[in-house]
Amino acid sequence: MANSPLLTIITVTFQAEKFLGRTLDSVHRALSNVKNPSLVEYLIIDGGSSDQTLSIASQYRHFVSRVISEKDKGLYDAMNKGLRLASGKYLWFLNAGDEAYDDHTLQNLLSSLEGGAAVYYSDAMMVRENGTEVGLRSRFTPHTLAANLHWQDFALGMKVCHQAFIARKDIAPFYEFENLSADIDWEIECLKRAEKVKFLPFILCRYLLGGLSVKNHRRSLIDRYKVLKKHFGLVPTLFNHLRIFWRGYWFAQKNGKYW
Repeated sequence: MANSPLLTIITVTFQAEKFLGRTLDSVHRALSNVKNPSLVEYLIIDGGSSDQTLSIASQYRHFVSRVISEKDKGLYDAMNKGLRLASGKYLWFLNAGDEAYDDHTLQNLLSSLEGGAAVYYSDAMMVRENGTEVGLRSRFTPHTLAANLHWQDFALGMKVCHQAFIARKDIAPFYEFENLSADIDWEIECLKRAEKVKFLPFILCRYLLGGLSVKNHRRSLIDRYKVLKKHFGLVPTLFNHLRIFWRGYWFAQKNGKYW
């Protein structure tokens, strides 16, 4: 275990030729500032792509530790595969199209992980498909970022972007892969098990808008309700969904559509 990596980055792909290079380029640049690159393990979990995804991945074999390509049951099933295979102490899910925020992100993150907290989190810069920035998630959505994060902060939904949430593997559960809001459930479960949670004073990632929950918005909302009911109970969840819709309506009226 002494030679195990400190961090495992897991990228899930399927027909991702359009965006995977963007992700891998960002990690490559960030690794160039890391004195000991062996501290980072990089896994690509592919769902059996037939486009150029695997060809693109092969161009980065100098730091990609392993590529698995086989049919799966969807995004969260693939993430579970990555979780099982990860040998790092900490997990960072960075999906195709998402990026390390800048060239110093990994250097700063690895230094922070030496502190030994169970969970680390930060803000995320939202970007469009063409790479232009929308703005920080904490400012351009109703999800303001808590300075001292607790699982109860998720009563109104996804408080922290999944790509800006780092969890120690020994507290990380498997995802409920049939639920489109499994990432919310996963973060809550991690926080419930965490003995120490630490805010990172730098931005972790550039988050590509338009993920699975946006493409399947109605089902995602239903699945979010199931997750919140599981953790907060029926009556509080019903009340909180009224708050979610009311807050979202007024935020959109003031700032425009954010999903």
